[in-house]
Amino acid sequence: MFDKLPGVEDRFVELENLLSDPAVVKDRQLYQKYIREHAELSSIVATYREYKKNIIEIDDSLELLKDSDPDIVRLAKDELNGLNSQKERIEKELKKLLIPKDPLDDKNVLLEIRAGTGGDEAGLFTADLFKMYSIYADSRHWKIEVMNHHTTGVGGLKEVIALIKGKGAYSRLKYESGIHRVQRVPVTETQGRIHTSAVTVAVLPEAEEIEVNIDPGEINVDVYRSTGPGGQSVNTTDSAVRITHLPTGLVVTCQDEKSQLKNKNKAMKVLRSRLLDQMSREQNEQRSKERKNQIGSGDRSGRIRTYNYPQGRVTDHRIGLTLYKLDAILQGQIEEIIDELTTHYQAQALQEQIG
Repeated sequence: MFDKLPGVEDRFVELENLLSDPAVVKDRQLYQKYIREHAELSSIVATYREYKKNIIEIDDSLELLKDSDPDIVRLAKDELNGLNSQKERIEKELKKLLIPKDPLDDKNVLLEIRAGTGGDEAGLFTADLFKMYSIYADSRHWKIEVMNHHTTGVGGLKEVIALIKGKGAYSRLKYESGIHRVQRVPVTETQGRIHTSAVTVAVLPEAEEIEVNIDPGEINVDVYRSTGPGGQSVNTTDSAVRITHLPTGLVVTCQDEKSQLKNKNKAMKVLRSRLLDQMSREQNEQRSKERKNQIGSGDRSGRIRTYNYPQGRVTDHRIGLTLYKLDAILQGQIEEIIDELTTHYQAQALQEQIG
């Protein structure tokens, strides 16, 4: 797979020349395009040049092994051991750099968490997971904006939709999509029996208007009076908005704002992100029938993780990772899990690329 590297280096040199061309410098749009491409290739080219230098040094050391002086041969062997180790490290780094970059990785995230089986207990765990992701986002200095939420009567959440804004948010959170299962004794359980509940998490890349153009003629917009827990009126105007996308049947509601316009704008943002996610998954399914979703997006059709309270255990079933750090994880310390998933899916992508 390193065969493409000489061509990459040639293009890098060509870009350096183009960026010093006065005609290109004057064309702001073209200059920005070339500067971005140059930045994307710089790490690959720098590592490739290190690799070429390493190969030359290995060849030189191999030549020294033929020397008649035993001291020189001994030094050459020692140097060769170090150079071969260095070669392995550089090759691993090059393989990682050559994995095709997910074009969605730098996007903001639309996080949707919904209570599944388990009644009130599932709603309580939905709130727990939202708190976990909120703390994690805060630790990375990302901003969170709640788009819509529905509470339960016991302090839980039937669902919550939030926009997480921050560099690389999607690249870090895209593996969280799927069914999260919790095993614990509910507060209302008098016999001390462990209940199992499920919560569904969906992580969608935020879609811009230019990426997903929605024809106004293909949506129905309904307005109604927003309500809170127990049916009481949140306000006295018809500010809640329900948007139905007719071609796909997708329905989005939003009632968190007192302004009908703000609720509509939020609902449209959610709808665009869901449509972008749908298009992305359809394209990936066409490219590879073996994939259920894009690499690293997580399998939404089944259980991906279990949070076991009695044992203080969290298990990610996709990679067989078990950590006895339940309290820390629920306090937003999910970096270790995300790192392991990243490594797993990058290795998978690399294997598929090699063929």
